[in-house]
Amino acid sequence: MAKLLQLMVHSVYSDRDVFLRELISNAADALDKLRYEAIAEPDLMAGDAELAITITPDKTAKTLTVADNGIGMSQAELIDNLGTIAKSGTQAFMEQAKNDKGDVHLIGQFGVGFYSSFMVAAKVEVISRNAGAPEASLWTSDGSGTFTVAPAKPETAPKRGTSIILHLKDDALEFLEDWKIEEVVRAYSDHVAHPIRLSIGSETVRQINEASAIWTRPKADITPDQYKEFFGHITGAYSDPALTLHYKAEGRHEYTVLLFVPGEKPFDLYDPERRGRQKLYVRRIFITNDAELLPPYLRFVRGVIDSEDMPLNISREMLQHNPQVAAIRKAVTNKVLAELKKCFETDAKKADDIWAAFGPVIKEGLYEDMERRDQLYEIVRFNTTKREGVTLKDYVSDLRQNQTAIYYLTAEDAQKAKASPQLEGFRARGIEVLLLTDAVDSFWVRMALGFDGKPFKSVTQGAADLDLIALEKEAPKGDADEAATATLIAVLKQSLGDSVADVRKSSRLTDSPVCLVAGDGALDRTLEKLLARQGTTDVKVSNPVLEINAGHALIQSLAATAKKRGACPELGEASGLLLDLARVMDGERVADPVKFAGTVSALMQKAFGA
Repeated sequence: MAKLLQLMVHSVYSDRDVFLRELISNAADALDKLRYEAIAEPDLMAGDAELAITITPDKTAKTLTVADNGIGMSQAELIDNLGTIAKSGTQAFMEQAKNDKGDVHLIGQFGVGFYSSFMVAAKVEVISRNAGAPEASLWTSDGSGTFTVAPAKPETAPKRGTSIILHLKDDALEFLEDWKIEEVVRAYSDHVAHPIRLSIGSETVRQINEASAIWTRPKADITPDQYKEFFGHITGAYSDPALTLHYKAEGRHEYTVLLFVPGEKPFDLYDPERRGRQKLYVRRIFITNDAELLPPYLRFVRGVIDSEDMPLNISREMLQHNPQVAAIRKAVTNKVLAELKKCFETDAKKADDIWAAFGPVIKEGLYEDMERRDQLYEIVRFNTTKREGVTLKDYVSDLRQNQTAIYYLTAEDAQKAKASPQLEGFRARGIEVLLLTDAVDSFWVRMALGFDGKPFKSVTQGAADLDLIALEKEAPKGDADEAATATLIAVLKQSLGDSVADVRKSSRLTDSPVCLVAGDGALDRTLEKLLARQGTTDVKVSNPVLEINAGHALIQSLAATAKKRGACPELGEASGLLLDLARVMDGERVADPVKFAGTVSALMQKAFGA
């Protein structure tokens, strides 16, 4: 723990000012939570209805106090929230911090914002009382990796909320100066919707922020830097947003939207729960962080949606079935997709960056959102055997004569996809093939009906009907003896038995001797292997179809032997070797590695006269 704190304080945060932003952000969240809870329990705000954040410097004691009269924390919450450093993944945080020394983008990505206090403080005390609770608790740490929790003295504890007392280091005393505090607040927290007050002595208290929700202000009055700072406030990221969407909807439902597409992947992008991170407000009152106002495949979009006419007492359960929420969700989703399409059509560089970060997530919508599949088809990008970043519209406009399908190949990575022998016949005919290497590709492409009247067809599934598409350049081939090839196929079927579903002559191979494909009615092989590995279904890897290249010298030699000698022992041994060769070319393990190695060794010895 001590090592982690030292690493974070000295390596991650390159600008010490941000500690104040982090503490103010946490205080604002506490105030929002209290306003929401007080809708159902008004007594929580009794006697102190004016919510605010107060910053108090004390030059004599060398302390800086950041206090709020928000929801507060119990002793158990202090331990849970402040005692578990980097709850989102300590190991992942440490690894990234080592690799990205001084990278301020790490702030907020692993739940460590509060600990930025130790950049300026030798000791931190947190006194907190839950709203409506009789007792308060004191959390104390010097940043060495340990902390203590004890009951707080009644005279030092707030009536409600949290006070964070920083005992500043000697090199951080500038944060006791009025001008410095105001400078930091105006730079980072001017948009916070609650008053931030500076308390000097016992009498002088003045507000030092604008205290207006940024999304309620006209777009013309907001600078790019202010948008960036608000983006940082809600995401914990200090990078620029890739896309900003700010508008007010009027009509049957009135609401304001301020959403951002991040410029880089959030750390929780692949959280198994796939929750959205859009904040729902009702007339500037915070309701919830996860109202599912966008579908899961747009969960990377962060921001605020503020409704003017939704009931304040709406619960999270009611949100799931509320027709007003459903209408907002539909409209905002369509708007986000429209903005993404516009961006992709007008800014190639930004489109490339967004797709590189979020493409696999957006493609989840092709599987889940039938209603908007056509909209998504206009956004999704593919790498192919010819190009990168290709749209389906681009692909269809470049079909070969007599090509009636959109061909694709699923694989675990791009390198395996490009090296696949099943592509040979398509390349020879100049047919472009989509290379699908994301896990979700195997699912959506199976559900897709097609695009522009052209069905999707796997190059590794079923028979490759390529005879109607002309070769771009006739490849030199030896004349295949059809009778000998048929005899070889019969021998291979007999020798391999149940190891294969079938053996047949291939029209998709031009250079390799053999390859494996799925049968006409079987699952795509990549999808089948993926489902089998998960173990959550009854799917098992089925026996493949072995295809042979009748024009390949090796196959012709084996066919001549089969015609002359029939099912001889040598061909029986060669049959197993051919199947293992096809498995290796397909990126699979051979059935018996020891036997395979022995057979190859014997062939090499024979070839070199050993």
